Formats: sequence, C-alpha cells, structure tokens
Amino acid sequence: MKLAKCGQRVAIAENFRDVGGGCTHWGTIPSKALRHSVQQLSRFRSDPVFRRLVGHVDITWQELIKSAQSVIDKQVNMREEFYFRNRVDLLRGHACFVDANTLKITDRNGTEDLCTADNFIIATGSLPYQPDDIDFDSPRVCDSDSILNIDFVPRSVIIYGAGVIGCEYASIFGALGVKVDLVNTRDRLLSFLDGEITDALGYHFREIGVTVRNNETYKKVEANKDSVVLSLQSGKRFKGDVLLWANGRSGATDGLKLDNANLNVNNRKQIEVDDYYRSSVPHIYAVGDVVGSPGLASAAYDQGRFAGAVIGEGHCDNKLISDIPTGIYTDPEISSIGYTEAELTEKKVPYEVGRALFRSIARAQITGQTTGMIKILFHTDTLEILGIHCFGYQASEIVHIGQAIMRQPGTGNRVTYFTENTFNYPTMAEAYRVAALNGLNRIQWQERRSGLREVTRQNIDQNDVGSGSSDNSANGG
Repeated sequence: MKLAKCGQRVAIAENFRDVGGGCTHWGTIPSKALRHSVQQLSRFRSDPVFRRLVGHVDITWQELIKSAQSVIDKQVNMREEFYFRNRVDLLRGHACFVDANTLKITDRNGTEDLCTADNFIIATGSLPYQPDDIDFDSPRVCDSDSILNIDFVPRSVIIYGAGVIGCEYASIFGALGVKVDLVNTRDRLLSFLDGEITDALGYHFREIGVTVRNNETYKKVEANKDSVVLSLQSGKRFKGDVLLWANGRSGATDGLKLDNANLNVNNRKQIEVDDYYRSSVPHIYAVGDVVGSPGLASAAYDQGRFAGAVIGEGHCDNKLISDIPTGIYTDPEISSIGYTEAELTEKKVPYEVGRALFRSIARAQITGQTTGMIKILFHTDTLEILGIHCFGYQASEIVHIGQAIMRQPGTGNRVTYFTENTFNYPTMAEAYRVAALNGLNRIQWQERRSGLREVTRQNIDQNDVGSGSSDNSANGG
C-alpha cells in the first residue's frame, strides 16, 4: 500500500488460493477466533442459569474451527479490495528467483511466467520447525498449522514446547476440559516475561488441568492408529490422543531459489537485513517473520511500510521502536511492555511496584473476569514508568494505555499520571489508578533537588480519591 501510494507499480505474487498469508489463514486469526469460541463455550458451560435451561452442550472441533472462517473471509475480502482499489496486481502462483531482477511464477496448472522488477520485498513468513525424526504425516502428530485440521476433540493432548504458541493452545485445550501435558524445554514458562506474571499463568494452568513439565527434552515420538507416545531424555513417557509440536519456527525460504539472486539465509532459514530491511542484495528487501525477531504481525505491518518508504521515497524517517508490546492470547491474556523486575535488578535501577488485583476492580466483578492483575514498575526517584505487565481479561487492550503514557516526552511518563487523571468507573482501565496508588503508597519521598513536586501522604491517601468503593485494596491501599 505504501508503494502504491508513492506512485510505484506494484505486484504481489501469492501461491495460496487467497491473500493474507500465514497470519490470516493458519496463525493469528484462526487461533484467536478459536480461542474466543472456546471461551464462550466454557463460560456457557460454567453458568448455572444456562446449564439449567439448556443442559450440557457438545460441539465438535471442526465446528469450533468454522467459527473462525467468517473472520478469515472478511480479512481476505478486505485485503483484496485494498489491492484492487490501489491497482496492485495479484500474480497467482509460486514465485522463485531466476536472477536478481527476475522471478518465475508457476501457477497451479504449471504455466510459467517471468516477472521483472527494480525492487523486491520478500514477505513469505515462517513455518513450524519439524525435526526429521518425527512423523508429521501421522494424523496424531501435528504442528501449529495442522492442529487446525484434526477432525475430533481429543481427550488428552501432549504439547511439546511452552512458548507463546504452546501456552496459547494449552489454554484452549484446558478450557475444553482436555487433559494437557505441556512439556517445556526451559526452566520456567515464557521466561522473557516478568516472573510474577508467569507464576500466575502456571497457577492458572494447574487450575484448568494443564500439567507443566519443565526442563525436559524429547527423545523420540511413537505414533500409531489410536495414540501417540512422547519419550523424554529424563525417562518420562506421556501417552495422548494428539501430540502438538510447538517448538520453534524457521523462515519460509525453501523453494525461493535465493541463490539465483546471490542471497543467503542463516541457520534458521531467515534473511538478514539492515535497519531499513535491505538484504545483502541492496534492491531486495525482506520483512515480517522471514527476518526473525520480533516475529509479530503488528511489527510486520510497520516493517513493510518502512521498506516501502525507502523504496518509494528514497528514505524512511521511522524505525521499529525497541519497546513493542507483547500480546499472548492465553485465557486469561498476558501483555507487557518495558522492563521486567529481573532486568531492572540486573541493571541496578531503583524501582517500586504498584499492583492492582482484578478481583478488587468493579468492572471485573461485574463481568466475572476476576482472575489477574496489572503491575506497574516505576523509578523510585523520578517516578518514570519502566514497565507495564498485565495478566487477565483484555490484557492485550489494557497494556496500550500504559504504553501511551510511557512514550510521553519529558515528565509526562510518570506514574503520577494515573493518580492525577480521572478514569471512568467502572472500567478495567481504572486498574491503572489503583496500581499507581498502591505503588506510591509504598514510598515516602521528599522534595528532590531535580525540582520534582513533593507528594505528601495526603496526595496519595486513598480516602481522598474515592472510586465508588470503600475497599482499601480497590483504592490501592
């Protein structure tokens, strides 16, 4: 879109039947739509009123998957409309390089066409990593793409890999009442997150019947017609209806014949690029998962726009910021931005913590979504916000309030923003005010030589704030 609006003639080569890529068809959209359907079903089953009126409700895996198709169709139609409106040609078929300025595009009938261009952007995404010693042709062995195609709801699932994808599917299957063994190759879940948040996730997993096995490595996988067995190096063996392999991804570069364009990939089949997404061949760019970290659809949108600006305008004044919010769609959600406690401790930065437990937030009580918390890390002296960590209902939405304040220039990024501004009541956003009060109540600070305004105990006393609740914990006490 950026290139089209710069007046460039643009074409997209697409091998799949519909545009949208892995995010739309196999990753983000279907898994999050599936999660939403499972949430609705789980809450329906747990509501005593609905159970009494309707009784037990059974639904098949494919019926759950179909719920995502309408969203996928809308995404595909929207993107095709964008391309049509901006006169972007769609070249249907598999593309590979003939040389550094020529692609060969082979359609499903075997017809070949050549396409030349001054610049290329590779945006082929990534694929689940599949070890050679595991039989992924077995219907009992799946990766994060093929798990969407199973034709039954399993009674037991083994998930190997407790990264983002593994944890999200553990949450989905656990909510369906499926017995889940989540095998983690590391010492704790999602080790890049704040430890308190991952501890809360682990506790929640135990509550829904997910058993987490840390520090384990697979030895072999044996699949037959009725079950699959995972053997670990530690000697443990797990038997289940399905094994979901969720341990790593690699760049989707096989078949592109990059060597014809004098372009190489790293050991994860990813293309290495500079700050403006140029590869080692200056007129060939790469964006999205195919370049590796951060591997987020949200970041890929910006990467594509920045690369388009460099090609279309000759420069780009923007770069991908270092603090990108993390959104993990377990149930409840996890989202964070900025430093963790462990990182601040390692850097020897003095900080304080403000917490708001959702069980004390009126909106959470109304919706019944009382599991979770928001946690603000801020500098003890300057009150600058250093990190926001959220676990619970709508965490991926809530975190953006903190993100907006953290990005304010000068002194606009202090935790006192949340105590000096009024929030609608009842809302989930009010948790920021509660957490800020909780953190400020932990410190007694005097007038600083930097000229910061003294905050007295009266400024932060919960009795002077009034949120419609007399509970001290709800007011940050």
